[in-house]
Amino acid sequence: MKVTRRGQTTLPAEYRVILGINEGDELIVEVGRQLVRRVPNLLDLAGADAKYGTPEEAKKAIERMREEYLRV
Repeated sequence: MKVTRRGQTTLPAEYRVILGINEGDELIVEVGRQLVRRVPNLLDLAGADAKYGTPEEAKKAIERMREEYLRV
């Protein structure tokens, strides 16, 4: 979901179906419990998986996966 300039959001249809939410329903937002959170920026995640290898190793692994995928 994205927040508009006016602070509005749209709950995707698949979640409205799962939660049984219909047009006109009122929702509760509980502040203090993090029910909705911001998607982290990639820069926020920099180094998060450093224990698994270097960026070069990750790039090589991704390239291997691409090659395998294209062979199928």
